Amino acid sequence: MGGMLVMRRTLLAGLVLVIATALTVVIGEALDLEVEAVALLGVTTGAIVSLVPDQSASRRLAAFALGFIAAYAGYLVRAAVTPDTSVGRAVAAALIVLLCVGVFAISAGRLPFWAALLGSASLAGAYEFTYTQAATRVLDTSVSSATALLLCVAVGFLVATTAAPEPRHRVAHGAGPGDEAPPSTDGKRAATLDDMMETSK
Repeated sequence: MGGMLVMRRTLLAGLVLVIATALTVVIGEALDLEVEAVALLGVTTGAIVSLVPDQSASRRLAAFALGFIAAYAGYLVRAAVTPDTSVGRAVAAALIVLLCVGVFAISAGRLPFWAALLGSASLAGAYEFTYTQAATRVLDTSVSSATALLLCVAVGFLVATTAAPEPRHRVAHGAGPGDEAPPSTDGKRAATLDDMMETSK
């Protein structure tokens, strides 16, 4: 039963995301928001953060945001400090992953590691090509790329959350996909107490 509910929830979110992705591209182009190149990446990334039932939505968003910031900082360090060589790129990439590990460690596991990695990877996927074309303009190009990506991520997250809200019992008990809520024992305890009282009489 729980598996069917998860499947229906995911299918509903997927169908709505089909429309949302297309509208994001069309409306973004009409308003000259420059989101066409990152619409698919951003909308699907936001949907992933919404749909994966790991920790609360606020913690998933916080981890994603910190991973995103880690990648942004990595590009600034890469432009200002590390040389434009394979070694320099490796150092910058390792720094970003290290920062994501730090997010997980400092939060004592409360902020999911995968969400931090997803945040950093999404920015890298959206900005890497632009950065390599004009590394000296990182302060200008990074802002526009990050803004466009975050707009699409917000669309994906809000659409998925609205179309298929996460069941409350999974948030409360930390259950995974397809898990059911733990059965209540209050009724059994009350019945046991009543029996004990009757016996004592």
